[in-house]
Amino acid sequence: MEQVVLLDEAGQAIGTADKATVHHEQTPLHLAFSSYVFDEQNRFLLTRRALSKRTWPGVWTNSCCGHPAPGEAIRDAVIRRLKTELGLDVDTIELVLPSFRYRVAMPDGVVENEMCPVYRVTVSDEPKPDPAEVEEFEWVAWPPVRKLSPWAELQLPQLNALGPDPRNWPAGDPSALPPAAN
Repeated sequence: MEQVVLLDEAGQAIGTADKATVHHEQTPLHLAFSSYVFDEQNRFLLTRRALSKRTWPGVWTNSCCGHPAPGEAIRDAVIRRLKTELGLDVDTIELVLPSFRYRVAMPDGVVENEMCPVYRVTVSDEPKPDPAEVEEFEWVAWPPVRKLSPWAELQLPQLNALGPDPRNWPAGDPSALPPAAN
């Protein structure tokens, strides 16, 4: 069973929980990541979450999100989930928003509550999505103009503040990651 890393307010690991049961009306703070994938033409990979997902089914969002397993380096988790969800091999990966955090509730009351560092990733192959994870995808120009998931909507202004061209976004400071991500 997949586990998530539970966090205290300082970002220290305080335990684990089953991913399948952690998201509810009182979701505890836990460690996650978001990734924004770009190809060689600097197009952004937009994905639509599978309709069977527990949280935000069918919603368009950033390329890939996930949770590092207990003891797994967060960069390794990004690489693992991109391979699992989208069949992608990573060419480059770089931290861009080390301290992003959010809490949002779905209309049914289920809450996402995450410390969620954000990564820029480049790939050179085409996605082969797992239908249990990704309903569909599109390569689009940056910035995307479609309404996206609540966390992506919160991340976009911060990413755009880094500059108009994702290739030139400065790397984030790894020392600003939640302690549990190091």
